[in-house]
Amino acid sequence: MAQAVEEWYKQMPIITRSYLTAAIITSIGCSLEIISPSNLYLIPKLVVKQYQVWRLVTNFLYFRKMDLDFLFHMFFLARYCKLLEENSFRGRTADFFYMLLFGATVLTGIVLVGGMIPYVSQSFAKILLLSNSLTFMMVYVWSKQNPFIHMSFLGLFTFTAAYLPWVLLGFSVLVGASAWVDLLGMIAGHAYYFLEDVYPRMTGRRPLRTPAVIKALFADEPVVVARPANVRFAAPPVDEVPQNQ
Repeated sequence: MAQAVEEWYKQMPIITRSYLTAAIITSIGCSLEIISPSNLYLIPKLVVKQYQVWRLVTNFLYFRKMDLDFLFHMFFLARYCKLLEENSFRGRTADFFYMLLFGATVLTGIVLVGGMIPYVSQSFAKILLLSNSLTFMMVYVWSKQNPFIHMSFLGLFTFTAAYLPWVLLGFSVLVGASAWVDLLGMIAGHAYYFLEDVYPRMTGRRPLRTPAVIKALFADEPVVVARPANVRFAAPPVDEVPQNQ
């Protein structure tokens, strides 16, 4: 069993493995009271006035106490982060890291701006962690890129992946969780999907080009597609077509 878990862990791509490891270590540290959760929360006043800039990062690493909800989000983090990195972003580690950076920036910006708007500022002030929202963003992006995959929810009903974010949002509401967290993830995910996939097809311009400084951090391996031997991808020449006798 331990060996199987070790192999599963080693086979994870670098970004997924690093994020999952950081999240688990942070949560264990908080459970053992080595780390105080209050030092991880996103509190804009402390970031701006006391320069506690680490909160801009640590609030994405803590998933609250280690319970069933924690395991639920670890499953989604490991599954959909891995699926994106191994498929949609295969051979493009820098682009995948930039997607997460973009999502984290959008989510943080929404909370900071929302906290300054009358009537809704109190609601945004209650959002101390954005880890679940970033995970939900990955689920949303994956669902947009794989809309026709058939899925089942707890064996109760089936649907296509395009509706996965809405199914999970409905489940969160049913169990009494805050819908704000999931909605923020959907907003960030849709912003990325539009700017990366829809807008370039409409205009021929791609606004979310990964900066060179981020590309320099990752040595992406080229994706090689093997072509089977003796397989033709075009009609054979006329002189190779058998003639009827």
